[in-house]
Amino acid sequence: MSSLKILLDEMYAGLKEYLETLGWTVFTVQDFGLGGAKDREVVEYARDHDLLLVTQDQKPAELADLLGVKHVYISNADVARVVDRGIREKYPDLDE
Repeated sequence: MSSLKILLDEMYAGLKEYLETLGWTVFTVQDFGLGGAKDREVVEYARDHDLLLVTQDQKPAELADLLGVKHVYISNADVARVVDRGIREKYPDLDE
């Protein structure tokens, strides 16, 4: 597996165990005492420690873009598409 390390923003802390199961090295902002920290602090921490930030918030994603920090932004629209696809795949006979 890659040497890439992931930093989960607060709303995704519950994904840590799942991503670790998939073979990733994962940390949460809480692991580093950054719970409740300002967006820029979290993004700068990710930059300074060569971590890929996973967030659902647009502001840290935009700050990461500006600062050249590796990140994945998962919007509510992304989540909605995954839910929609899952429903359609699991229950193809349901009416829309």
